[in-house]
Amino acid sequence: MNGFDLIAQCLKAEGVTWMGCFPANPLIESAAKVGIRPIVFRQERGAINAVDAYSRQMRGTVPGVYASQSGPGTENSFGGIAQAYGEAVPMIYLPLGAGLSKYDVAPNFSATRNFAHITKLALSIDRADRTTMQIQRAFHAVKHGRPGPVLVEMHRDALGQEFPKEAMDYQATKTFKYAPSAGDVKDAVKALLAAKRPVIWAGQGVLYADATDQLRELAELTQIPVITTMQGKSAFPDDHPMALGSANRTAPRNVFKWLGESDVVFAIGSGLTRTTFGIDIPPGKTLIQSTVSGEDINKDYTVDIGLIGDAGLTLDMVIDEVKAQVGENGRATDTALAEEIATGRAQWLSEWEPLLNSDEAPINPYRVINEINKAIDHENSVVTHDAGNPRDQIMPFYKATTPLGYIGWGKTTHLGYGIPLMIGAKIADPSKFCMNFMGDLAFGHTGLDIETAVRAEVPITTVVINNFTMGGYDQSMPTAMEKYGSGNQTGNYADVAKALGAEAVKVEKPEGIAPALKNAQIANKEGKTAVIEIITRQDTRFSWYNDLLKVT
Repeated sequence: MNGFDLIAQCLKAEGVTWMGCFPANPLIESAAKVGIRPIVFRQERGAINAVDAYSRQMRGTVPGVYASQSGPGTENSFGGIAQAYGEAVPMIYLPLGAGLSKYDVAPNFSATRNFAHITKLALSIDRADRTTMQIQRAFHAVKHGRPGPVLVEMHRDALGQEFPKEAMDYQATKTFKYAPSAGDVKDAVKALLAAKRPVIWAGQGVLYADATDQLRELAELTQIPVITTMQGKSAFPDDHPMALGSANRTAPRNVFKWLGESDVVFAIGSGLTRTTFGIDIPPGKTLIQSTVSGEDINKDYTVDIGLIGDAGLTLDMVIDEVKAQVGENGRATDTALAEEIATGRAQWLSEWEPLLNSDEAPINPYRVINEINKAIDHENSVVTHDAGNPRDQIMPFYKATTPLGYIGWGKTTHLGYGIPLMIGAKIADPSKFCMNFMGDLAFGHTGLDIETAVRAEVPITTVVINNFTMGGYDQSMPTAMEKYGSGNQTGNYADVAKALGAEAVKVEKPEGIAPALKNAQIANKEGKTAVIEIITRQDTRFSWYNDLLKVT
């Protein structure tokens, strides 16, 4: 066997079953030989995004793997890997290198040098005898600390030679977890229990730690309400009495209200990175932060108590300490808070009811979201948004009720992310109904990967809300829009999807949405990819109440 065959054997030992890729890379053939399925996408970013979703849904237990060719393939991969880095996604990238005589000579593109700032670790296999060690280092790095992509550049002249069979002396990596100190946990619990208006801020780390049950137990024991971040959406069920909702820059009114009134904030499984696409925690709070990475403490906020360790182990310790301080039943008999949350949610929904149930045509996008909420089985679905208005519109209103039932993203906002994302989610769990909600401009970025879903027999559903323009840009560039139509676009996306082999329908009246969603679910069960194009109006009203983020 050669070095690429050896790497494929290492991937097999790590539990890898498929690989997103874009040719040409010798690892594709080597992977196929050992039963790892290579899926070729229509462009590099599509493959990366699918591997990204798979890695999220697998919680990093088996990181997704992506391979590209050298030169332009590596260059074209930069944006997708940058997004995975910004979104803290644990995945492995295996680009083909330029070769030992070229990779450090300008202007040849060096993967290790150029990707060093958007990966946790950027390695190069430039010696045959280091092949298994570099792969093992990559898998160890991707499974520990702050999640993120790891790169291993493979040079053909180092790996093309023959390797003896005994070279396959590879041990699959293990995951080692760590927990915060008992003293810090005791201080955190004391502050939480003494607070007048505490709130829990739950991030993606809760999902990666498979700790949603512990988070629910803590909220019920302490009667502390929970906000989930955009990436943490589904870490706490949206229909729970203690749920305030998810915080994109848009959110249910309860999120703004409680965040503004809170005196103590307990951030669990969150790096607390300030982002344009999120809500900042107002100053004047006692801030407790639990994160797997010590580098996140005092990064963007001054933290009063830091709990460094796995979110699951941390929650176990916090729960034990709560019981030690207030008893086994905690404050579970207090129902006043749940009633206050329910009343606030009902008032907020009544405010938005005219849009959620609008009969106007072109269709209001909020009506589409409401129909999605009513039509799908939340417990057995995975849903995601796309960038821009679709994200801001659906995030507050979609009810995520089961862990990993929603993939929230947007710290870096690449249009078109949703289609390949759902391909990866469907590969992770073929039993789930996987649907992305996107705008027409986003479809233009990755729409051809509908063909990938068809060809690879990975049936997903895409809902395209088509308003023939870039939402909101008539306000930010009015002259360009009025004089030149900049930002407007045309297209019949249902027809495009049909040409790519999908089941597709165009919906122009509100009463057509529910049947289209039902038919899409049937089509997916039959192994067919579905696209629903819905002709909508632009609506730039959003669920934000920044006036409630008062300083305490």
